Amino acid sequence: MNDVFTRLAGEGVSVWLDDFQRSGTTLSELRRAVGPHGVTGAVGRTDTFAELLHTSPPYRSRIRELAHGDLTAEELVWALTTQDVRTACDELRAAHERTAGRDGFASVDVDPRNAWDAGATVAEARALWRTVNRPNLLVKIPATAPNLAAISTCLAEGIGVNAVAIFSPDRYAQVSDAFLDGLERARAAGRDLRSIASVASFSVNCLDVEVDRELDRAGSAEARAMSGKAGIANARLAYEIYEDSLASPRWRALAAAGAAPQRLAWTSTARTTPARPDTSYVEELVAPDTVSVLSGATLLAVADHGEVRGDSVRRHYAESRRVLSYLSWFGISYRTVVSSLEAVTLRQSAATWDALLTAVRGELDAQRRTLAPLR
Repeated sequence: MNDVFTRLAGEGVSVWLDDFQRSGTTLSELRRAVGPHGVTGAVGRTDTFAELLHTSPPYRSRIRELAHGDLTAEELVWALTTQDVRTACDELRAAHERTAGRDGFASVDVDPRNAWDAGATVAEARALWRTVNRPNLLVKIPATAPNLAAISTCLAEGIGVNAVAIFSPDRYAQVSDAFLDGLERARAAGRDLRSIASVASFSVNCLDVEVDRELDRAGSAEARAMSGKAGIANARLAYEIYEDSLASPRWRALAAAGAAPQRLAWTSTARTTPARPDTSYVEELVAPDTVSVLSGATLLAVADHGEVRGDSVRRHYAESRRVLSYLSWFGISYRTVVSSLEAVTLRQSAATWDALLTAVRGELDAQRRTLAPLR
């Protein structure tokens, strides 16, 4: 394993690969990363299917095979998604077993159009859990206010959860509470807590994108000095909440029953501008029991010139609060920005899902017109 990844592992940081589906059915990128770069998890992103339909021969071949039947676009996306994540789970099974179930997970999306419908989210999560049928699956559930109940319910039923689209420490605190509630319900139902896994995916660079745009408009030297600091400060304060949770009586009782903590996973870790170091979101968020979710490009950058200088989170809580408090000096409302990020991100995800289904319908129609003369 590359030395930087050995050092990250020594600090308690797991490295997961973002968007394994870009490699198609062979998952060649994941296989390469699992070996030399110590990748111990993978996150699928169904929102890339529309692009892959036009660029990936394996996907087009699979759609051609499935076009012989009467599948709808929704059913075909389900078939492709569940097949891909099942294969990813199998690729990561050795890591899952080697870490006694602590790591080695693959994640798959639920339909983001149901982000504010807890009942629909739970129903789809149950179906994914049954269909994929792998112990190292995590179902990605958008952590909207209504879906906090969905997170608790899924965990109470033993379904692994990756809570996604978290943009603030306040929302993360609610996710953490939902996690504890779900495990308490699972314990009351007699479930083995050792088999229930969860991560909370905290988006890092999205806040910098929005805040830095406003700082650029301000144009002062003070504003420029603040650029690129909000995202890391935001994430560090989420980790402070994580530490507080571990010290709570609720968690101590669950840990005594065999539960594993809900780790924070840092997502959106690619640099936001060429002027920013391409490894900074990894190097500045090193803390025990965390996950860095990296694109292929960021993974290679870390392997090439990443540096690990020990824990870079826990001694910075006071500084992080100051950074976020300074935003108001430049007319930036932190609460407005994070609220907007959730709304815009999930609206875009729903639109991308609709575009995906439209593209799949078009591809299915094209394949079936080609097949029609052969029938």
